[in-house]
Amino acid sequence: MPTPALSGPHYLGEGLKLILSPGLRLFVLLPLAVNLLLFVGLIVLAVQQFGGWVDAFMPSLPSWLSFLEYLIWPLFVLLVLLIMFFSFTMLANIIAAPFNGFLAEKVEVVLRGRDDFPPFSWAELSAMVPRTIGRELRKLAYFLPRAIPLLILSFVPVLNLIAAPLWLLFGVWMMAVQYIDYPADNNKLGWNEMLAWLREKRWQSLGFGGAVYLALLIPFVNILVMPAAVAGATLFWVRERQPGAVTSR
Repeated sequence: MPTPALSGPHYLGEGLKLILSPGLRLFVLLPLAVNLLLFVGLIVLAVQQFGGWVDAFMPSLPSWLSFLEYLIWPLFVLLVLLIMFFSFTMLANIIAAPFNGFLAEKVEVVLRGRDDFPPFSWAELSAMVPRTIGRELRKLAYFLPRAIPLLILSFVPVLNLIAAPLWLLFGVWMMAVQYIDYPADNNKLGWNEMLAWLREKRWQSLGFGGAVYLALLIPFVNILVMPAAVAGATLFWVRERQPGAVTSR
């Protein structure tokens, strides 16, 4: 049995296995298509703008300290990568939210061996749109008051040296919030209750969020991250809410 800190990456790996099973492949196609299109857009934008963004974040150093630019440049490359990938992930999840919510339902059905949700129909999927989009906007309202001070800090000389690790820690937490919210919402757990539950499972949550964030930074692998994270988060939800109720498949 994985330790709490390592169980998060374990859930992501199990989620990848789940989405490749025959019964779930159909429900993976739409969020996968959204992720693929946004990934292509990210690559195009990064090729065009990446150098300019790094220059914008880099502090201006006096000539006698110019040698330090070679030492701190990688830190600001990392900072831009973290902001860029995280922003695009948030956008992808807002667009794909109804499909992700429905995928989480179907994964839970597979895990529990019983179907307590309405059967699939386009009408049912359409009915999920207002609720899931509303929940995504709630995540955005949670994200922005924390991300904006971090973004401002990124432009403050000297202090911006700590911006990258803070972005990383915040991004890891937000990945846990982002994906575990799908099964929590399907089971009608309120937003504040969901956050309180994640804090109780802090190390498992950070382990899962860290695994998702790391996978997002790997080219081509990140195309499968969204549906795998939805499935892994659902497994996290079912197993951690009722320990021992579900075994690996």
